[in-house]
Amino acid sequence: MPVTDVQHDMNNLTLTIVAEFAAPVSRVWDVYADPRQLERVFGPPSYPATFVDHSLTPGSRSTYFMTSPEGEKHAGIWDIKTVTEPSGFTYEDAFSDADFNVNTDLPVSQNTYAFVATDGGTRATYVSTYATAEALQQVLDMGVVEGATSAINQIDGLLAA
Repeated sequence: MPVTDVQHDMNNLTLTIVAEFAAPVSRVWDVYADPRQLERVFGPPSYPATFVDHSLTPGSRSTYFMTSPEGEKHAGIWDIKTVTEPSGFTYEDAFSDADFNVNTDLPVSQNTYAFVATDGGTRATYVSTYATAEALQQVLDMGVVEGATSAINQIDGLLAA
């Protein structure tokens, strides 16, 4: 399994996930840059993602939804902040309604994805930062660790294909 470590830090308001992939940084980057590849691994296996709009360009907005096993759609938005191809990018992630308006009742996170070459391939570090400990606890209670881990663990299969 690619995920090697998961830590949440209530003092620093962060959730950090580390994964190792047996592929070069440029190949891992391609998974996140290409919406068709990204949607194959962004949601957990039982909640596949569909990216409506996606571009890793500073100032752009990616819109997506995940579909539950019952057919319910859960939408979200990425506002891309910085991009350093192929080593990583930052974005703000927000839950949204079906028209991609931010749902202010749910937490917004600031995210940093970093990809570093290793002897065996790539180490990916995913850091999500929340405004408050309550916001971090809310997403932890919603199952973000289990969902993100199962989603990231799908990447190996895509890289091997």
